[in-house]
Amino acid sequence: MIFTKTAIPEVVIIEPKVFGDHRGYFFESFNQKEFEENIREINFIQDNESKSSFGALRGLHFQKPPFAQAKLVRCIQGKVLDVVVDIRKHSTSYGKHIAVELSEENKKQLFIPRGFAHGFVTLSEEAIFAYKVDNWYAPEYDAGIIWNDPTLNIDWKINLEDVILSSKDEQLPTFKELVTPFVY
Repeated sequence: MIFTKTAIPEVVIIEPKVFGDHRGYFFESFNQKEFEENIREINFIQDNESKSSFGALRGLHFQKPPFAQAKLVRCIQGKVLDVVVDIRKHSTSYGKHIAVELSEENKKQLFIPRGFAHGFVTLSEEAIFAYKVDNWYAPEYDAGIIWNDPTLNIDWKINLEDVILSSKDEQLPTFKELVTPFVY
């Protein structure tokens, strides 16, 4: 596996070594030892999967402590633009974001530590998105930032009229309204 730090060094792109032949392909999607040697010790406790149609935008979400979650995300089928926003007060990258295209073709994964809001938009007709988390889901600690926040100025690589949101995501606060529980 190749581990590449992004402009926000705690956010890491992971590219597997893919072995292909006339039968198809094989790759390790996760290796605990390599992960801990290149990123840090972690204990993922749950795997999640979602299926989305073109334009479906999920995010920007995070959970507040003590149920904050680190995530390892990937797109199994189709293509998404994955976005993370640093919400750690006093971080040198506070309010900055990283956007990475994840697809079934490139097989890239993205590690998102605690202290980051996360979202993605489906760029293909459909996408199956999978992720590991290191803490339990707790609805009462669920929080987020509105996807089209002008302060963040995220280019979602899609026509805005094609964006499909849940009613929950339509009601999220702006970045300026955010009272972050994360301190760098």
